[in-house]
Amino acid sequence: MNKVFVPPIKCQGIKTKLVNWILEQVSLADDGCWIEPFMGSGVIGFNLRPKKAVFADKNPHLINFYRAIQKGDITPVKAKAFLESEGEKLSRDGQAYFNAVRARFNREGSPWDFLFLNRSCFNGIIRFNSKGGFNTPYNHKPERFAQAYVTKITNQIDYVSKAMKTGDWEFVCADFRDVISRATAGDIIYCDPPYLGRHADYFDSWSEANERDLAGLLADTSAHFIISTWHSNQYRQNTALKKYWNGFATLTREHFYHVGAKETNRNPMLEALVMNFEPDALMGGSRRYSDAEQMVLMEKSVPYRTTTPASARRRKAIKSKC
Repeated sequence: MNKVFVPPIKCQGIKTKLVNWILEQVSLADDGCWIEPFMGSGVIGFNLRPKKAVFADKNPHLINFYRAIQKGDITPVKAKAFLESEGEKLSRDGQAYFNAVRARFNREGSPWDFLFLNRSCFNGIIRFNSKGGFNTPYNHKPERFAQAYVTKITNQIDYVSKAMKTGDWEFVCADFRDVISRATAGDIIYCDPPYLGRHADYFDSWSEANERDLAGLLADTSAHFIISTWHSNQYRQNTALKKYWNGFATLTREHFYHVGAKETNRNPMLEALVMNFEPDALMGGSRRYSDAEQMVLMEKSVPYRTTTPASARRRKAIKSKC
């Protein structure tokens, strides 16, 4: 298993523990482009380090942050000085200073303030209200920016900065519909959209109409695609899988989220990877588990794989629902 790089901006649903599993399914040609319409943390693409990439997101603050690194406005040296200075103020004034920076960020949108808030807010959750204001509360850790933590963040910025220089990477603030339309044969589209049916507002909401549009666009693309979504937990299953993604190969694996405020709310979930090609993990045969078997496996915390053979007929059926 390869060591996984963790990006400088955290977000809910980050796939750090699934990076190696996801990248096992990826085979990108030298002239192919890696496309992420829902960049989020960017953890998958950053660990792949493709020669050509489009990282896109509707959150302008996220895109502005990585553009600032790309332009050299944010560097490890500058970040170290900034976080040490801000850390002293946070240590002295605690929540009052956090609230002041949050108010300043909501007025001015500085990528520096975005970094500070992301690393000092509750659980690193990126959350905005309906007016576009960052509204995640303080994590109540005034000593958050200890030297070791500052060094960790600056090393993360250093990694991203160096990775950007080794390839042709573009950071775009755009809707997923516009980004997916750019893909051509030989490219790989990796989608990690908000999970339909689960409350996890990140920058804006995700509706069934969005899921339907995404399925239609990916059914039409000439590129390979992989979409991360949720399959099931102890309580229910993702009905959108059968409704929109039933014509494609699927892999599943258990994943444990740590976002909930209370430990009792931090539950394991089966993650699903849906793709329009047969992944290596499924070559040589694999059986599909019934819904009842899947729930038993879930309760026993046993990772498993499922597959539904892709076919033109089923892709057409999916498109007819769009």
